[in-house]
Amino acid sequence: MIQLVCPECGQGLELGRTSQSEGSYTCGKFHNYPVLNGIPRFVKSEHYAQSFGVQWNTFDVVREEEDSEVFKVKTSLNPKELRGKIVLDAGCGGGRYAFLLGKAGAQVIGVDLSAAVQKAKSICQNLPNVQIIQGDLLNLPFSPGQFDLVYSIGVLHHTPDTRKAFQAVAKMVKPAGKLAVWVYRKNTMPQEWINSSLRAVTSRLPHSILKPVTFFMGAILGGIPVLNITLSRLVSLGSSVPDWRLRACDAFDWYSPKFQFHHSPEEVLDWFKEEGFTNVRLLRPQKTRRLYNWAYDHNLLNGSGVNVYGEKP
Repeated sequence: MIQLVCPECGQGLELGRTSQSEGSYTCGKFHNYPVLNGIPRFVKSEHYAQSFGVQWNTFDVVREEEDSEVFKVKTSLNPKELRGKIVLDAGCGGGRYAFLLGKAGAQVIGVDLSAAVQKAKSICQNLPNVQIIQGDLLNLPFSPGQFDLVYSIGVLHHTPDTRKAFQAVAKMVKPAGKLAVWVYRKNTMPQEWINSSLRAVTSRLPHSILKPVTFFMGAILGGIPVLNITLSRLVSLGSSVPDWRLRACDAFDWYSPKFQFHHSPEEVLDWFKEEGFTNVRLLRPQKTRRLYNWAYDHNLLNGSGVNVYGEKP
């Protein structure tokens, strides 16, 4: 597994244990990072990511077959091909993809800023090849160029600066390694205005109020096909997946975070090229419906993404 380094000074860290799951990492300059419940903690709080701790510790979203298909679409990679590879899950949330790749035999480090690491650790507890870390993507505890694959699905746009977060995770890819990211796509101006206006309210609501509101939007309204096809073009209902629990989770995911930035395909493609990646390509959603593809191409789908893959020379 990857050697951890101090995110403050870059020196190597030594682990001192007080029990099997407790202890602390210390560097030569005496910066100290606790290990609690088996999770190294490189941040003192969740900062702006508190809603994700609530989300992933509330909703159970692991669906192995579905997760495998989503991972293939959003990275262009088959989990089975990653056996033995060293992988960084940049923003692991509740750990569903770290779990998926760990079962496939990859050496996975999952990093998340939020208390979602507790859920991820629980899900991956029987996989010794998966390590979960609570840390900041903008200040990672690794030396650059260590990973065969780095992926970030639906996370970078929830940081204070998507471009800086992208740069930070891109540095972790080793030569001949791969990078795949998925961030929210910029929609039409009316959609962006409506979404920003709604989220200016919802992102400030107490979670005790927001959870039932988004449950109604995602689980109930999102399950009515005519509304999902029409209303969701203006107001996000989370997603259109069949499982009402996943729709409720997706709706909370949309309306609760403090930060939510949207980006154009051209913008994200340029990020890859600016960081020196080659074989850069846009990954399209694999949908056969003509109406869906038309709406996607015209930036009309709330919650759709910009999905890009590249390789480090």
